[in-house]
Amino acid sequence: MWTLLLIAAAALTSGVLLGAGIYETVVVDPVWPKRPGIVQARNGGLSRQRFWLPAHTMCEVLLILALITAWDRPDVRLALLVAVIAHAAVRVWSLLDVEPAGRAFERSDPAGVDEAAAVRWTRRSAARLPLDLITCGAVLWALALA
Repeated sequence: MWTLLLIAAAALTSGVLLGAGIYETVVVDPVWPKRPGIVQARNGGLSRQRFWLPAHTMCEVLLILALITAWDRPDVRLALLVAVIAHAAVRVWSLLDVEPAGRAFERSDPAGVDEAAAVRWTRRSAARLPLDLITCGAVLWALALA
């Protein structure tokens, strides 16, 4: 019973992360390189860290707990391992590349933001979406198997 609940919660959070990533890519990222203030909380813009840090942390905890509780089910374990690996790849990529550059844009003077560099950042950020899709799909696969 706990396994099913944990997998369902992990599926929900991975779906939220995927949806938020799509929203950011489709709605926010096409606009902010020309108007950097919208991604700068101190200038009245949105604070990405307020959402992404707790959301990723919650997803990671739920994925690990679901994997631990489902370890004795090889089919469910495989699906959850795929999800954990895909999510870990997103997080490592984010921590090493996307987040430091994003924080630099958030801290910089809006008038001094290099628009071309910001557009390149949005493309690198959007390139993580397939891994988010794999994570979400794998957790849904595990949920269906459980």
